[in-house]
Amino acid sequence: MADEDAILEMRGITKTFPGVTALQDVTLEVARAEVHAICGENGAGKSTLVKILSGVYPHGSYAGQILFEGEPCEFRTIRDSEERGIVIIHQELALSPYLSIAENIFLGNERAKRGVVDWTATNAQAAKLLARVGLDERPDTPVLDLGVGKQQLVEIAKALSKRVRLLILDEPTAALNDEDSSHLLDLLRSLQDEGITSILISHKLNEIEAIADRTTVIRDGRTIETLHMHDEVEVTEERIIRAMVGRALDSRFPERTPRIGEEALRIEDWTVHHPVDVGRVVVDGASLHVRRGEVVGLAGLMGAGRTELAMSVFGRTYGAGISGRVLRDGQEVHLASVGDAIRHGIAYATEDRKKYGLNLLDTIRRNVSASALGKVSRWGVVDGRQEVRIAEEYRTSLGIKTTTVEALTGKLSGGNQQKVVLSKWIFADPDVLILDEPTRGIDVGAKYEIYTIINRLADEGKAVIVISSELPELLGICDRIYAFSAGRVTGEVSREDANQESLMHLMTMDKDGAAR
Repeated sequence: MADEDAILEMRGITKTFPGVTALQDVTLEVARAEVHAICGENGAGKSTLVKILSGVYPHGSYAGQILFEGEPCEFRTIRDSEERGIVIIHQELALSPYLSIAENIFLGNERAKRGVVDWTATNAQAAKLLARVGLDERPDTPVLDLGVGKQQLVEIAKALSKRVRLLILDEPTAALNDEDSSHLLDLLRSLQDEGITSILISHKLNEIEAIADRTTVIRDGRTIETLHMHDEVEVTEERIIRAMVGRALDSRFPERTPRIGEEALRIEDWTVHHPVDVGRVVVDGASLHVRRGEVVGLAGLMGAGRTELAMSVFGRTYGAGISGRVLRDGQEVHLASVGDAIRHGIAYATEDRKKYGLNLLDTIRRNVSASALGKVSRWGVVDGRQEVRIAEEYRTSLGIKTTTVEALTGKLSGGNQQKVVLSKWIFADPDVLILDEPTRGIDVGAKYEIYTIINRLADEGKAVIVISSELPELLGICDRIYAFSAGRVTGEVSREDANQESLMHLMTMDKDGAAR
């Protein structure tokens, strides 16, 4: 008999893939009008569970039972689950960039009369939904013109148009800045007041602490426990981590004793214009340097110019009207292409590993060798055996969780994909490694492993630049931190003198040095 207060029950869910048991006898109970968090390490089975719930993995492809509002459900398609009011918003947003907000909201659910779209009704209803989610944009605005945070709100407006009863959000704040994340969490609270139930999958434990009523922890495909977040005994981040990884993490960041050497890279008076709107300056006279054995952080709000700086230095892969100087080991170099950057010992691991960093349809071994094919080739022909041997070395040394380097990279969890990105660039053997959001969307256990790899690279004498939106991360792993605001370097702080308050002050300064 179902619990009368439960809107959802998943009982004994087991899902296997060839050679892998992804879920084993998982149970989940979600109460009406609660915010229920699901957390676990990458590869724990969280996404598999919600794909079963939403009909991506249809009934019959798994064992176990789903009850929604007390009734057994056999979802065979996404449309089946949406008809019951279950809507999932994936981490990779499913919006068409060239359609308007209104067109995206009602795509597949058009407001029509006699088979013809009623644009007046479409835009009017879209405007009401946008007001409901707190998005102050015209319904006819192309989605292409919106930032990621606003696109998330469009996705929620789209869900509300389907009379959602259970809203599932998979890593909704992974790509958002603090302001957009806070707004999204406030929206979830207001939806809760309206009686809408939410399931939140997130690696950001501070957000789970702030908003979740209960949290279910999944580890290695099994339900470990469900924590009541507002019990008399306070549930801390450390308590959640212990359940996630099966042990306590005494420190979020591995210790390192810096051995800093000579300067490896210097960027002087670097200016970059927007590639389309060439009158707009996105990086404005930025100067910085990094030495061998040093980890240097770049802090800034979204749009501050950090990624644009990195991409423009790395073979001018972004921007127009670029000026300034790049010096390697004290000598000026000209990096007109990615090949030039690699030949001069500079590597850039992009923030968007799925789109730019990896070929998800190819194997691990091919991804690892892609940045330096000359090292595994003779007379222009790739030596497959050498390629396998090298990929296996990185699989072992970086702890990539897979049984074979012939596995498709797209089948790996986010943390393991990030390790493949690092393997690819470490294999190129750069002297300077720029890591753009290296731990975005991965769990605390995998983050610790990435930090350990960064420390190892610094200990080997590499110069490492880390771009991150998480200030605690920069404070935990960097020797120095540069702050960016509106395309300008507004300050440089040593590890000893840095704290979140001082960095945030620098990150919000205008060009005249006043807080924005």
